[in-house]
Amino acid sequence: MIPIYTLHILNKAPEHPRTAKCRHALRPGDALLLTESAVLALPTPRDHNLAIPVYALAQDATARGVGQCSGGVTLVDYPAMVNLTAQAQNVISW
Repeated sequence: MIPIYTLHILNKAPEHPRTAKCRHALRPGDALLLTESAVLALPTPRDHNLAIPVYALAQDATARGVGQCSGGVTLVDYPAMVNLTAQAQNVISW
């Protein structure tokens, strides 16, 4: 299990102002989890060149018709989401 300094959980659509603030706050050692409308940034999030892991909640991606991922995004289910939060020293919901 790789420790995560801060897990950023983003649920806002790509054009929402909070999305830009979240992306600006990402640092090495962090991880990004896309949920709800944030999965609309798939299949390749704009910050795919960051050296942090990017995850997307599979159920939300499927519900919004973007069930396929690429660009280093890993689909996770609810138990894996809980595991990510357990690995993180800090969790920020955007």
